[in-house]
Amino acid sequence: MAGDESVFLRAKDRSYKGLTEDEQKEWSGPFYFIQAADPQLGLMKAWRIGDCDSGGDEWTEEVQLTKQAIQAINKLQPRPRFMVLCGDLVHAMPGNEFREEQVKDLKEALRGTDPDIPLVFVSGNHDLGNTPTPDTVEQFCRDWGDDYFSFWVGGVLCLVLNSQFFFDSSGCPELMEAHEVWLESQLQRAIQTPSRHVLVFQHIPLFLRTPDEEDDYFNLQRGIRECLIQRFKQAGVKAVFSGHYHRNAGGCHDGLDMVVSSAVGCQLGNDTHGVRVVVVTEDYIIHRYHSLDQLTERGMDEDLKKLLV
Repeated sequence: MAGDESVFLRAKDRSYKGLTEDEQKEWSGPFYFIQAADPQLGLMKAWRIGDCDSGGDEWTEEVQLTKQAIQAINKLQPRPRFMVLCGDLVHAMPGNEFREEQVKDLKEALRGTDPDIPLVFVSGNHDLGNTPTPDTVEQFCRDWGDDYFSFWVGGVLCLVLNSQFFFDSSGCPELMEAHEVWLESQLQRAIQTPSRHVLVFQHIPLFLRTPDEEDDYFNLQRGIRECLIQRFKQAGVKAVFSGHYHRNAGGCHDGLDMVVSSAVGCQLGNDTHGVRVVVVTEDYIIHRYHSLDQLTERGMDEDLKKLLV
């Protein structure tokens, strides 16, 4: 269930200054975007009481944090080109009694986003289930849009993947195969079509620290990970952005930057609720995690802002 239209046209039917996809393929100077992950409405209380399997019966805290993030991002000048949410939008798994209300409340919180800032949604394991099925994928697509697609912005090719297919596709092998065919076509497109950078967005990180680390709940299995790293490098992918870990992590390997961002919602480590500011220059991708309080009080760091001049 893929789409290849410009994010400015597909993200909740918003347009961006009337630019077509062909126009977005042209480099137009430095810009930045916001990467957020894991608002996961319902997890914070569930984590505190040790009942994470229940789906979470309270999510007021996460709604307030999401609204704080949106309010802070709306005040940024210049505006970010887009904001991408890298999965686990809500905590309740498909079929859980709290799912519908969590989705409704997150949509309501996100409705306050400035119309000039398109939203890009990435599917996570709590959005699709740990073992997705055609029904859960279809539900995600109804709620948030395609589970995988590509878009161009300012000369940069962006690929949004469904990483749950890499984790466990036993419940939907045909969808996994369609995703694989599409991904290979996109990587070949990246090789053949000039672009300033190629970026990937997915929920589950390839790795947390190093590509040779042991398999873990929070990374992809080593064989799958190594294959994807090789394919991404051949296609010129500069960075992969993910969430899932609820902590900041990642590392650079042979020119490929694996960026793991902590959560808007529940923290599982020592980080604070926040989002990542990502500056795209002609030659580099520079990124830094900002706490929501910092972003609210001071905006993005001045040294990052200077890169946009």
